[in-house]
Amino acid sequence: MENNKTNSRRKFLDKGLKIGLVTAIGAIGLTKIASKLNATPDETGSQDKMQLMTTDGTVIEVDSSEVMEMDHSKKKQTEEGYDVREGMPNRKFVMVIDLAKCKNALKCQTACNKQHYITGDHAWLKVYKMQEDEDTAPYWMPTTCMHCDHPACVTVCPVDATFKRRDGLVLITMLMDMENQTEHNSAEFAGLPSVKGTVDKCDFCPHAIKENELPHCVTACPNGVFYFGDKYEDTVTNGEETLRLSKLLKDKAGYRLMEGLGTKPSVFYLPPVDRLVDFKEGLESFTDYKSVDKPE
Repeated sequence: MENNKTNSRRKFLDKGLKIGLVTAIGAIGLTKIASKLNATPDETGSQDKMQLMTTDGTVIEVDSSEVMEMDHSKKKQTEEGYDVREGMPNRKFVMVIDLAKCKNALKCQTACNKQHYITGDHAWLKVYKMQEDEDTAPYWMPTTCMHCDHPACVTVCPVDATFKRRDGLVLITMLMDMENQTEHNSAEFAGLPSVKGTVDKCDFCPHAIKENELPHCVTACPNGVFYFGDKYEDTVTNGEETLRLSKLLKDKAGYRLMEGLGTKPSVFYLPPVDRLVDFKEGLESFTDYKSVDKPE
């Protein structure tokens, strides 16, 4: 039972999800089924029906024989057809962080550190104790790379080491210093130890995404704080529940950090209202500026 739960949490946007499926089919598929919507059962190739949800939230019923499933992770993302610098076509990956659920459990940080071999002083994912004013309530705030649509880091990089992929991920090719030229030099180095003298950061776990799995911070969080998904499919999931992105952001007053800069981050936050956890519980795990456990 536990293994089944783990497997379900690790898979995202998998087979059988109705929400967002219409956008996955694409414009050609929608054109094909549009002519069938008003047809009678006798006029179609099959009497089996299935319900789909359009991007505006309308549920429609179509002939199941006219629906083709899109498999993003197998056919188009094989070793032969997948370019780590180009990314995955027709995808736009986003993350939503629900501040009302975070209690500073730090499972997200521990998983990220382990899976990316982060052993230095600075984790890619940090959780801060936030409080706007002494008269307002404190809350916990996880932070990652924002994977912006208009990333300033890419603009200022003089050697094209920092780049943005077609699917929205902003990654860094590890450029070695002269003493480390024999080490790995890849934009997709997750699962390999970081190299001294190089720059690295949160990468949204592209090695997992291409296998149709969720980033490690999402699967490790015990409170469902992190949602990950595809903006084009208008779908995000934390492994336990799958939601429409646009409705979630509208209903929960979602926002992005420093939107006035015009960078358009791919990470959205839900404000810490109607909290599901007690802030004080997280104080037991909180230490200023400490992000990686070290041996005594």
